[in-house]
Amino acid sequence: MEYLTASQVKQRYKISEMSLWRWLHNERMDFPKPIVINRIRRFKEADLIAWERKGATEAA
Repeated sequence: MEYLTASQVKQRYKISEMSLWRWLHNERMDFPKPIVINRIRRFKEADLIAWERKGATEAA
């Protein structure tokens, strides 16, 4: 199972720290929540891919 750091997620979506914070706190976006390991946020890549696919189908 692959995990991405918050920095990698920000790079992936080309967003700022503030945008990531907003995504995480906007319930309508349903952005995957991270797990915290040693105070470092980690996001499951599989959850991010599922979120991307969900957004693509909703946009279609």
